[in-house]
Amino acid sequence: MAATAQIGVTGLAVMGRNLARNFARHGYTVALHNRTPSRTHALIEEFGHEGNFVATERPEEFVAALERPRRLMIMVKAGDPTDTVIEEFAPLLEPGDMIIDGGNAHFADTRRRERALRERGVHFVGTGVSGGEEGALHGPSIMPGGSAESYASLGPLLEAISAKVDGEPCCTHIGPDGAGHFVKMVHNGIEYADMQLIGEAYDLLRQVGGYHPPQIAEIFRRWNTGRLDSYLIEITAEVLAHTDAATGAPFVDVVQDRAEQKGTGRWTVQIALDLGVPVSAIAQAVFARSSSGHTDLRAAYRDLPGAGARPLSAHEAETFTAHVEQALYASKIIAYDQGWKMIMDGSAEYDWDIDPGAVAAIWRGGCIIRAAFLDRIRAAYAADPGLVSLLSDREFGQEIGGAQQSWREVVATAARHGIPVPAFSTALAYYDSLRAERLPAALTQAQRDFFGAHTYRRTDREGSFHTRWAEHDRPEVSA
Repeated sequence: MAATAQIGVTGLAVMGRNLARNFARHGYTVALHNRTPSRTHALIEEFGHEGNFVATERPEEFVAALERPRRLMIMVKAGDPTDTVIEEFAPLLEPGDMIIDGGNAHFADTRRRERALRERGVHFVGTGVSGGEEGALHGPSIMPGGSAESYASLGPLLEAISAKVDGEPCCTHIGPDGAGHFVKMVHNGIEYADMQLIGEAYDLLRQVGGYHPPQIAEIFRRWNTGRLDSYLIEITAEVLAHTDAATGAPFVDVVQDRAEQKGTGRWTVQIALDLGVPVSAIAQAVFARSSSGHTDLRAAYRDLPGAGARPLSAHEAETFTAHVEQALYASKIIAYDQGWKMIMDGSAEYDWDIDPGAVAAIWRGGCIIRAAFLDRIRAAYAADPGLVSLLSDREFGQEIGGAQQSWREVVATAARHGIPVPAFSTALAYYDSLRAERLPAALTQAQRDFFGAHTYRRTDREGSFHTRWAEHDRPEVSA
């Protein structure tokens, strides 16, 4: 078989199929492979008119169809299936060729695979792809890791099929080995938090404000014309406005209140714990999904007493709605700030040298958390690449300061009405914790010294110390 394809895609489920079509639509010849050949032939039969495809059935045939350096994209389930495909194709490749993993792989697996293939002279490019099936077809946000050499060859193809904002591709080389999949993982963690915050805002508007789903849809549409302009706010309005055809009820009322998860949010929290990064808003969003699925536990709690408060008047509900918008915006800033802090700490830990402004730039389009204020995050890091926190930026700091009273009112109102707002309240607690001059951590460290001789540091002189608590006069000694 003649080597005519610039890119090959193996694994032709929805994401793989749509990425292959996207490449073809941009003028690239695409080699296709799937364990079940019928899926390959079905793609060509239905979409062959969109561009140049080369159908293959055997791995050897697939690899032979690729121009050197070969670019082979894997779109299969993360974990063992990915390793199986790598083991199948790697022996057929030559030095300088590359394997691109476009699935939601754990970044530690990507680092392991990159090391192993590097020894054989093959580039392994762990690549985060966000945007769902529509994004894969029309332009996703793409987060490739791997070597700079591989990006020089692969980057132009990925940039071509990515989303564009102001003419700029939503794709950039994130950093070495697992950097791309790490950033995609954090993206998904932020996505969890963003969705939970939106869900809490909806619940408050309905349970406290007394609004019905179609009315809340209009509120979200209004918010989407301002600073909360984002893909998630946009689709939330669409969901809330939708009526179930079978029952005539609001669609949101016929969906079981059990939110599932595929694992990337959980990975974000687990890795944050390893790095010692406080991603509390993201963590609460993950726990909220877990809580929703524990139907037996929820049944046990259901008849227990809770708070109650009088319904709001129409005027009070309107005022409360304005407070919720402020609280949602402030909490959203906190969630994104926690995500960026994790990216920068991960970059330092693994020596990736990630550009935080570039991450904001490629998330402006294509991805699930795309939002208008990402352009401001990019600008903030452009003005100060060493920005410790988004709240160190004057504009963000002023906005969250201006929102804080509404934020507090919303959390307090939720408590009075017995409405759970774990992400709102945790984001506020994070804000208050980091702005506090003194934290009760001093007592915690003193307790640790008491029961475990873990030592402590003093505010008035250097060094580590231990108090001999068991002795009568409790002397202090240098540790």
